[in-house]
Amino acid sequence: MKRPLNFLHLTTFYPPYSFGGDAMYIYRLSHALGDEGHHVDVINDYDSYHLLHRSKPEIVFDEHPNVKRHDLRSGFGLFSPVITHQTGKPYLKYRKINEVLSSKKFDVIHFHNISLLGPEILSIAPPHNSPIKLYTTHEHWLICPTHVLWKYNRRACEKPDCFGCTILAGRPPQIWRYTGLLEKTSRQVDRFVSPSQFTAFKHAERGFPQAVGHLPYFIERADDDWKNPGQAPQTKPYFLFVGRLEKIKGLDTLIDIWEKVPNYDLLVAGSGNEEEKLRKRAANNARIKFLGPLPQNVLGSYYYHALATLVPSVTYETFGIILVESFARKTPVIVRDLGALPEIVNESQGGFVYSSDQDLLTAINRIAESQELRTQLGENGYAAFLQKWSKAAHLELYLNLLWEIAIKKYGFIPWEEEHIS
Repeated sequence: MKRPLNFLHLTTFYPPYSFGGDAMYIYRLSHALGDEGHHVDVINDYDSYHLLHRSKPEIVFDEHPNVKRHDLRSGFGLFSPVITHQTGKPYLKYRKINEVLSSKKFDVIHFHNISLLGPEILSIAPPHNSPIKLYTTHEHWLICPTHVLWKYNRRACEKPDCFGCTILAGRPPQIWRYTGLLEKTSRQVDRFVSPSQFTAFKHAERGFPQAVGHLPYFIERADDDWKNPGQAPQTKPYFLFVGRLEKIKGLDTLIDIWEKVPNYDLLVAGSGNEEEKLRKRAANNARIKFLGPLPQNVLGSYYYHALATLVPSVTYETFGIILVESFARKTPVIVRDLGALPEIVNESQGGFVYSSDQDLLTAINRIAESQELRTQLGENGYAAFLQKWSKAAHLELYLNLLWEIAIKKYGFIPWEEEHIS
């Protein structure tokens, strides 16, 4: 018999105050653990969200009775994340963080995107016990000041030039990166993991001092979406793009070639700081339609009825959660040959990888012209989803990882019956 565990997740962004797939992973994981009867606290930085997004979140997220969210609101507004960005320390947030740490005995502290909590947060020491410390590298922030290995604000980074790159990206260089702070505090984490083998390799290649293992993402509550997908959003066949509307996501490359795809629409789900530019770029093509941000319960139908999901990212994705969301609806994918995306396609045999515009057009036409091929790729992707990236598969991997860390750290499993006091 095992008792319920107490988890603490620390992250800069968490729904609804969030952007992108990393926050959605934490949300899904927290709710999945809550469904299993565990108790989850999440510390997220409200001030940091509003540093980057002044208006209210567009999408409302359900809360879970076993998940308690703690928004860090310093009272100093935008000043707080700026201080942390430069010093690597959450000076104006310590009181709230320590209150949460003192509220119960945590079994696991799981760090996520801590970019605006700072590397000093890795050294936190709860007063009651010494919990397992786990860190997931959702981005390349540990080895890249811009998070995404996007060099000089125009291309995927082939080798570091961090000072000049940071300036060109319009960000101030971070003082703490020129000290030994990260190397020191990272030693206090029991295990680092990445959602892809590619990202783990990148951390080693760029000299991160700790070993990084592999723990892939997952999605939940989509296992049966394809059985009841709802009505098609339109009668004309279409391909689907889902993601933030930013340069690194590569939507502009799809817009530029879509004149050569005369028979099919391109539906775009998402929002971001490049949205206005991208809408203008696509203004002369009525077959490109912008949907805005969509919640998962609406997006599922768009995935299911799409001929394929297109993921044209032009820098290194750490995983590609969009691919798994598509596979869960038995829809194939077409991805650029860059970063972790080919890894997911090769594991699943659920789509195509392209290296050039001509490769992309060929893949689009092959999928559009063959229902048999679409069905086979969709079935391949769905089978891989169930085996590798479903809620059940992930929880087994995640809890087994915690068991392994506990044996190494304590020599026993503290939440097993014989060790419960």
